[in-house]
Amino acid sequence: MTADPFRAPSPLPHGYPELDAIREEHFLPAFEAGMAQQRAEVDAITADPAPPTFDNTVVALERSGAVLRRVSAVFSTLVGSCSTPGIREIEAEVAPRLAAHADAISLDPALFARLETISPDRLDEESRRLLERRHRDAVRAGARLGADEQQRLRALNAEISTLSTEFGSRLLAGANAAAVRVDDPARLDGLSPDAVAAVAARGDRLSLVLPTGQPAMASLTDRALREELHTASVTRGALGDENDTREIVRRLVALRAERAALLGHPHHASWVVEVGTAGTVEAIDAMLGELVPVAVENARAEAADLAALAGHDIEPWDRAFYAERLRKERYDLDAAALRPYLELERVLHDGVFFAAHRLYGLTFTERHDLPLHHPDVRVFDVADEDGPLGLFVADLFARDAKRGGAWMNSFVVQSHLLGTRPVVLNTLNIARGVPTLLTIDEVRTLFHEFGHALHGLLSDVRYPTFSGTGVPRDFVEYPSQVNEMWLDDPEVLRNYARHHVTGEPLPAELVERLHAARRFGEGFATTEYLAATLLDLAWHRLGPDDAVDDVQAFEADALRAAGVDVPSAPPRYRSTYFNHVFGGGYSAGYYSYIWSEVLDADTVDWFAENGGLTRANGDAFRRALLSRGGAVDPMEAYRAFRGRDPELRPLLERRGLAGHR
Repeated sequence: MTADPFRAPSPLPHGYPELDAIREEHFLPAFEAGMAQQRAEVDAITADPAPPTFDNTVVALERSGAVLRRVSAVFSTLVGSCSTPGIREIEAEVAPRLAAHADAISLDPALFARLETISPDRLDEESRRLLERRHRDAVRAGARLGADEQQRLRALNAEISTLSTEFGSRLLAGANAAAVRVDDPARLDGLSPDAVAAVAARGDRLSLVLPTGQPAMASLTDRALREELHTASVTRGALGDENDTREIVRRLVALRAERAALLGHPHHASWVVEVGTAGTVEAIDAMLGELVPVAVENARAEAADLAALAGHDIEPWDRAFYAERLRKERYDLDAAALRPYLELERVLHDGVFFAAHRLYGLTFTERHDLPLHHPDVRVFDVADEDGPLGLFVADLFARDAKRGGAWMNSFVVQSHLLGTRPVVLNTLNIARGVPTLLTIDEVRTLFHEFGHALHGLLSDVRYPTFSGTGVPRDFVEYPSQVNEMWLDDPEVLRNYARHHVTGEPLPAELVERLHAARRFGEGFATTEYLAATLLDLAWHRLGPDDAVDDVQAFEADALRAAGVDVPSAPPRYRSTYFNHVFGGGYSAGYYSYIWSEVLDADTVDWFAENGGLTRANGDAFRRALLSRGGAVDPMEAYRAFRGRDPELRPLLERRGLAGHR
């Protein structure tokens, strides 16, 4: 084994990791060294004979764990985007050990005693918030429990971590195994030539994306193949094979409920929501209660329109196919006709980067001198007028070793305390083509994930805990959803939506039709999202004595009780492949997207009221919200920015629901 590449800070720009020096065999020793180092640092804090102060306790905690931060950042990136049997084996071994390590710090009685004695007097706002956050998190982690309860809590956390890791591993393997093989190319009728080529490049397989709805179903004329693809999608994790996730779901829900009860909450959702901007589960119920009836009414009406066009009842595998035809009939808009104008490189440079330049003065310069974790990956220097900001890393193409979906994470977070600039990653799952032509939904995903990247790149805080997306879970989607607005801003759209062969701009009549069709299908889109949200909340409102014997029966009952059991609009994620809540960090938090969209839609109105895509508007948004991360109360910051509380009306209007309230 070569020298440990994690022991010291990377000498590469902005601490970008020495990926060419990192091997799988480095990870376990580095994790062990990192945990040992941080444990020793915490022991030094608690052994300090000087009276506890903010600097010798809280700031010292912020500085601790440098090696563990470095190895965790690289490893989590590889787990998501370059998974191998070796990586998965390491993940399974290290996950419960990391949970135990976190518990050892959170539940350290000497450390908690110091936190309890530090006065917030004479601290600046960010420091006072950090002290409150550290104390709050320790209490929520069980610092005030008795010894026996803490012992049980440690066991729960270890098992929860292990099972979440196993869920993700099974989901990836199950999705790859479920890819639909198409031996007869004629069955791919309806797909564009580049999409057909992508299927061929992946071994004549229609691969599965993470959500229930598979993109190819909007184009495939072969109804039997559409049904086969849909069935492969919705049966992931429920086939009784080695990739079945049902027992993991049941066990995770039970463990989370028991942990919540130990910590004084009736259920896991209560424990999660307590620290969000929503505040209570009842507040979430109130908002969802306004949306569900009108969304479902619209979804059923949309299904009736599609059935009239198709001449038969609309099954889930029919909806996208006939929706595209109805969209074309009503608006003379064919989604496939847009793709030649949405070439990836132009969308990235002349759309995503262009909007960031106009709003925030950012420039992006690709560099080719840094090591990569996969040949698909690209790295860009990011700067503004004041100089370098950090690095943006883009990993855009789908591959079998990458989990589905799209996300943002960081190799390095911004912190004035640590003297670090951000190194931020966006990971997507776009099918590679020659050239790579996008759907409008894929363009939206690019803008969305880059909104997260901007949250990290424009961070301007002292403490790493508050950097970038270090905000409440139900606020983290807000900046990313705001950034989606620029994809169809007239100036931005004109700049990137150009034919990949001729360079001609997207014709004005197509732009008009695109805008006219903006609310088309929103009943379905809102219903499938709400179904997943309500399913998440149903699972995580179970108490420790609420046993579930049959995952699918519980799911069906929950959807029926919530009023979202629309046959043509199944949940965006079913329980057995709901990675957000069983393999990721969104348990009892999937509501965050619609909760954040209330703020997002209201902010879109603010931009429109103040002149749209201008540097002054970008600077105001950056200064008030993007740069502050968790260093300020997010809702107080929002009110200061907007001049009032957010209103629901813009969201209802955006989704075509306002007239049904």
